[in-house]
Amino acid sequence: MNVSIKDREVLRELATRYMSYALSDKNTEKRELWRALNNMNMQKPMITIDQMPWSELDVDGFLVLKVEDPYFRKIEWKLRSEIYKWEHLPADMVLNPYIILPRPVSNTGFGISTMASDNDIHAQSHTFVDQLEEMEDIEKIKAPELHLNPDKEAEILAAAHEIFDGIAPLKWSGLMVHSGLWDQISFWKGVENCYFDLIDRPELIHAILDRYTNAHLALIKQINELGVYDTVSNMCHCSYTFSDRLPAADHDPNHTTTQDGWTYSMAQLFTSVSPETNEEFELPYMSKLFACYGSVYYGCCERLDDRLHIIDRMPNIRKISCSPWSDREHFSATLPKKYIMSNKPSPSFLASTTFDEDVVRKDIRRTIKAAKDHGLCLELLLKDISTVKNDPQRLWRWSEIALEETMNSVL
Repeated sequence: MNVSIKDREVLRELATRYMSYALSDKNTEKRELWRALNNMNMQKPMITIDQMPWSELDVDGFLVLKVEDPYFRKIEWKLRSEIYKWEHLPADMVLNPYIILPRPVSNTGFGISTMASDNDIHAQSHTFVDQLEEMEDIEKIKAPELHLNPDKEAEILAAAHEIFDGIAPLKWSGLMVHSGLWDQISFWKGVENCYFDLIDRPELIHAILDRYTNAHLALIKQINELGVYDTVSNMCHCSYTFSDRLPAADHDPNHTTTQDGWTYSMAQLFTSVSPETNEEFELPYMSKLFACYGSVYYGCCERLDDRLHIIDRMPNIRKISCSPWSDREHFSATLPKKYIMSNKPSPSFLASTTFDEDVVRKDIRRTIKAAKDHGLCLELLLKDISTVKNDPQRLWRWSEIALEETMNSVL
């Protein structure tokens, strides 16, 4: 791997700027506040901002990529995007004091590719082809096969040392598993077909879930044998995971397993099914998978306030999503105190014709009050931001308002 002098200079300059923030007292303070939250000893509600419309956010050309090498171009983007967030909308973000190198691990996948009935790859929506229409179709679901590439790793590491030595330490990224089986099944079948088969052919759905769960268990077994699970990103589903619990103090950093880290899961299409359906078609399968992990973040955009009693029966869950579709007062009144309330403020406030700061402030106060009334630990994760109407300062201002309100809540 021959990285050009120009690429090297760009990366070293970015890494120097990044590390000046990563080694700052402010960064240390934020990391310890997240640790307190995740240890269930919250000092203040914590905030992150993620999944942003980057095409609308560049104000001075800083986000334009300059590195030509395809591998290190990804690292350049990570550095630029993290620096941008730190300088403009930090909220309670934390920077890891090292450069994370994506590990070259090959993965054969689960045997099925998503198929849509249209051919327009630029379309914003698709009608998906049902590839699991009959009982015999479940044989299409295969257990993935993982393979490390030591030669490629050595090549990457040598180049990375040449670039970053004297500026930042290096760490290999680990693998993190997305355990939301229904999110993937909905692409393989189409959401409407899933709903029809839940009603008309439940035996087919159970067969699909059984096959897919066993494929995931086979994947977990391989990850643990290779010792390559993620413990260095310190983030799961847009939430920081710093704690005294994971990874354990005696874990082997050179052989990390799923018990050392987090997974995330959700069943977003189940927002339109009954809690009883959720119990039948989610609980038994997720319980098998979650038992393999140290901690679990559960939920995304779906409504969960009416089925927390079911989620409570699945193992190792630590954080549960309270999306804009959940009744936050009912959610906080029902959520057991052993969980962190992971609230998702609505990104729609950023997409209005005008940005109403009072509405944003009242919305955040409402959430803080709901959690405070019931003694819950709280985080606010602003994510899935489709647009800021080409006004980046809306997002910057949201970060400032959220910090003000969360700081005021502990006075």
